[in-house]
Amino acid sequence: MVGLKPPEVPPPAAVKFVSAGMAGCIADLFTFPLDTAKVRLQIQGEVRIPRTISSVEYRGVLGTLSTMVRTEGARSLYSGLVAGLQRQMSFASIRIGLYDSVKQLYTPKGAENTGMVVRLLAGCTTGAVAVACAQPTDVVKVRFQASGALSDSARRYSGTMDAYRTIAREEGFRGLWRGTLPNIARNAIINCGELVTYDLLKDALLRAQLMTDNAPCHFVAAFGAGFCATVVASPVDVVKTRYMNASPGQYRNALSCLLALLMQDGPAGLYKGFVPSFLRLGSWNVVMFVSYEQLQRAMLLARPA
Repeated sequence: MVGLKPPEVPPPAAVKFVSAGMAGCIADLFTFPLDTAKVRLQIQGEVRIPRTISSVEYRGVLGTLSTMVRTEGARSLYSGLVAGLQRQMSFASIRIGLYDSVKQLYTPKGAENTGMVVRLLAGCTTGAVAVACAQPTDVVKVRFQASGALSDSARRYSGTMDAYRTIAREEGFRGLWRGTLPNIARNAIINCGELVTYDLLKDALLRAQLMTDNAPCHFVAAFGAGFCATVVASPVDVVKTRYMNASPGQYRNALSCLLALLMQDGPAGLYKGFVPSFLRLGSWNVVMFVSYEQLQRAMLLARPA
């Protein structure tokens, strides 16, 4: 047996909620540089208003990371980390921690097994609710990750709290929820790709008795979930990133952002940054799900009898 033993009684919703938020933060600490590289690659070549000429060109994941370290310093890899951790504590807690509870809510009484439709509905529901709650943290995170390539005088915000205040003051509270609809679409897809795939793979491995309910099983299921989520969500992710990072008036809405991207880069533009997206989502899922399962078991052991 690798890791803590599975509990005899399923963890309560509160334990899952807290464990998911903590696991999301742990995964972000390990994979945040890959997320930043993904954002830089996704916005590269974007036509800006006002127009700017960037002398920095990013090539591939390792090239992007090395260029950032060389031109901006190693700290740039974690630009926006504070907002990222704030996001995970609210976002992962809801979309992952409440998934099982919502799945049970949608499951018909007396049903022996949970069907695919119920799993998909649960994934879409928790993903949408999580976005509605955590969208401002996502906007600030993306803008910090994107602004690292700018000079100090051109950067819009001095810190995380300044970013929240400045966006609310200059763009209104709607600015903090910029890109909510594409982000809901993205995270509904990602949530289904991650949670439903993880759920199904884990169940299949355990039912076929190929693996036991331990860390290797969680690793395999999480890796498959990360790949599936990246394939289906990458196009929406590119549009979301560009729309969130846009200057006021640059795009009328998410659809105009999509059309501008297609006209400029063609369909291939929808998969800009795919490799760092997969490296990030794959590794993030592995760290998050393995941590999530172990944290649940640790919290149950730590509870007073």
